[in-house]
Amino acid sequence: MSAPNLLDALISKHALLAECEEQIAAARDMLVRTFEQRGKLLLCGNGGSAADCDHIASELLKGFERARPLTEDLRARLSAQGPEGRALAERVQRGLPAICLTGHPSFASAFANDVEPAMTFAQLVSALGRSGDALLAISTSGRARNVNLAARIARTLGLATIGLTGRDGGELAGLCDVAIIVAGETTADIQELHLPVYHYLCRALEAHFFPE
Repeated sequence: MSAPNLLDALISKHALLAECEEQIAAARDMLVRTFEQRGKLLLCGNGGSAADCDHIASELLKGFERARPLTEDLRARLSAQGPEGRALAERVQRGLPAICLTGHPSFASAFANDVEPAMTFAQLVSALGRSGDALLAISTSGRARNVNLAARIARTLGLATIGLTGRDGGELAGLCDVAIIVAGETTADIQELHLPVYHYLCRALEAHFFPE
């Protein structure tokens, strides 16, 4: 199924997302451009949103719903290296580069202690981000200071910025090139709609880069 058809299916299943359909499509197109230009995706969020970041990265780094065999050239070069090479050729998959900023515990604890806890994500964006990359910043309220600071520095550095949020979007919406603001009054309601949004984005990216 193509990306537009996947979006139609998403809206059909989750009618509350119709009000942000345009922003979801814009985020998809922004991520397609990022990966086409050999950029990478950085992700940040807190609590349940941190888990969502890890979830998204896992769907991009390996096969999600489609086979992603290595290129024929790489498979041939690996296969020529004997049994171990053939095993790699058969089992390793192509992926899309995504880095979850919620890990790095040694760095995070040191930076929080020595400098400023709220700027931990921003420091990682500064160290890892380059023009041509993208940041997906997730905050259900749009008011998470550490997430907003990361979005601020990302945009200043020339990264494409996507916010996934709720309620009125908070400060995060104004800091992002594209802000997907889902309906919902509670954190749980918003998170329940974030999941189908990012599953759609992962499906659409996989359909684009790894067509069957």
